[in-house]
Amino acid sequence: MSQEGVRGRDWLLFHFTSVKALDAQTLVAAPMGQGVMRKSGDGAWQSLEAGWPEETHVNRLHLEGGDVYASTNKGLWVFKDERWELTPLAISCYQYRQIGRLSLAATAYGMWTHTGGEWHRSAYVDSIVYDFLYLPQFIVLALHRGIAIYDRLTDSWMDYAMDEAVTSLAIHEGRVLAVTESGKLLESNRRGGFERIRFDHLFLFSVVMHGRSAYLCSNRGLYRISRLGGQLTIRSVKLGCPVTDVDLAGDSLFMATMFEGVLEVQR
Repeated sequence: MSQEGVRGRDWLLFHFTSVKALDAQTLVAAPMGQGVMRKSGDGAWQSLEAGWPEETHVNRLHLEGGDVYASTNKGLWVFKDERWELTPLAISCYQYRQIGRLSLAATAYGMWTHTGGEWHRSAYVDSIVYDFLYLPQFIVLALHRGIAIYDRLTDSWMDYAMDEAVTSLAIHEGRVLAVTESGKLLESNRRGGFERIRFDHLFLFSVVMHGRSAYLCSNRGLYRISRLGGQLTIRSVKLGCPVTDVDLAGDSLFMATMFEGVLEVQR
């Protein structure tokens, strides 16, 4: 297990849902129902209140092009010049990424893309899309009723219907990983389907990619995914508190937790 860094424990008693490391010294994080906060070095957390609307819940934070974005129940927001601005995407948003000149967003009304200076609905407009993967051959969507995969070679969609929402996606060694609303892990089996991977006493909040690594955020802590003989295995990074999100900068992992603020451990 990794050792805690010198700035290890932050006892700000909020349920943090998302964290992003701007660099090894500066963090932004979203405490549930409390907007977005920022911390530099050993300083105190500061609320980024300017321009932030009331009764706004952060679903995810993003760092794109040097700017902080927030996917919220009131649209996609960007933090510029020390204040929040609503982007033209003013609907409930769950995920956002910039890929070259293309911007993509997962929303309560399907997938949206930003091209030619405007946002356009692009796929599954009657579905809630919680997350997506934009891969060289495939586009993978996490939906309120399962998973959809677009094959660029055949120009077709494949639907994998499930009896619950899929809320988080990652790719690890060529296989798609997904976390469901009930805290279970799914893995693509390369036979055209998905299999459920069972871990005793674990409720998963999300699966998070960083480079070629993938992490599981759970009710018991943070785990790193690895493989042994082709089989998926996990090993603990930090145990003892529920972890909802993770980001990295330098040699440190920064974890958003339910009860212990934002924790730092060495990778």
